[in-house]
Amino acid sequence: MPKSPSLFDFHLLLLFTIFSLAAADAIAAARPITQQFKEAPQFYNSEICPKIVGEDDESDNGTSIFLCSDQSVHVAMTLDSAYIRGSMAAVLSILQHSSCPQNIVFHFVASATANASFLRATISSSFPYLNFQIYSFDDSSVSRLISTSIRSALDCPLNYARSYLADLLPSCVHRIVYLDSDLVLVDDIAKLAATQLGDNSVLAAPEHCNANFTSYFTLTFWSSATLSLTFANRKPCYFNTGVMVIDLDRWRRGDYTKKIEEWMEIQKRTRIYELGSLPPFLLVFAGNIVAVDHRWNQHGLGGDNFKGLCRDLHPGPVSLLHWSGKGKPWVRLDANRPCPLDALWAPYDLLQTPFALDS
Repeated sequence: MPKSPSLFDFHLLLLFTIFSLAAADAIAAARPITQQFKEAPQFYNSEICPKIVGEDDESDNGTSIFLCSDQSVHVAMTLDSAYIRGSMAAVLSILQHSSCPQNIVFHFVASATANASFLRATISSSFPYLNFQIYSFDDSSVSRLISTSIRSALDCPLNYARSYLADLLPSCVHRIVYLDSDLVLVDDIAKLAATQLGDNSVLAAPEHCNANFTSYFTLTFWSSATLSLTFANRKPCYFNTGVMVIDLDRWRRGDYTKKIEEWMEIQKRTRIYELGSLPPFLLVFAGNIVAVDHRWNQHGLGGDNFKGLCRDLHPGPVSLLHWSGKGKPWVRLDANRPCPLDALWAPYDLLQTPFALDS
């Protein structure tokens, strides 16, 4: 007669089942989740738009004339699989509200370890007529300088790519509008791109002088007789680095990437701030930027860096909605726990749901 299973045998079977399920979960977690996106409508220039002369030609070094034209509006964004849904919505919003969408060139920066072919195919399938380039960013160039911040998402090397745009983009690109991936525009980006930088300023952004500027740096910084003199001859105000107009020529001449890296090296030796890539920008530029109207960065809609609670708009007109902070609209919508303002992001969401029907 066959031997009846003992209690020990049942325990072995239970352990085997648990380990098998755990292994299956681990494999599923490691497998990349492929998101499918709908094709966006094609947008056309209005009659008032300048024609890009020689847009189909190439310069001597093989770079397209269109890519280098000062008549184009140049937009820089980072691109990765984690935030690509936000990036797609941002691109759609920019094109939809632009008077000259065909004159916009997108410069996407992706990690050198990312699947560039997948990212390129994803963008091209939803925006077949988009003018764009993808640039490879070597994470190791900045990883050694990154210090742990209050939120792990802020420690991603790609979050620091905005400091290297002058090196990554062709030298023929003189001015760029840098945008984060968690925002949408409801106004013509050409208005923001046309911001006058004066004779000396390197960048422009909305300033928030009512914010407690001292809170962005540690007591160690302010108690240092040397470090605290950094802002001695300036009137520094907080500005969010998710929306900036940058003169790349002035950035290159001033070697501002090196200046930012020098502050990051100090941070590695002595902890002088807690927030990722923002403080080095404040240390180098605060008090010396051109102030842009607040309508161009209604930021903080993602709540704070800890709980990501819902927030209202700041008083005044709105040209750009920015979900900076922990809470992202696509995450909250998927969890059926949206904030009221997430409904303003949803119309730009190109994600193809399993149950969506072709119109």
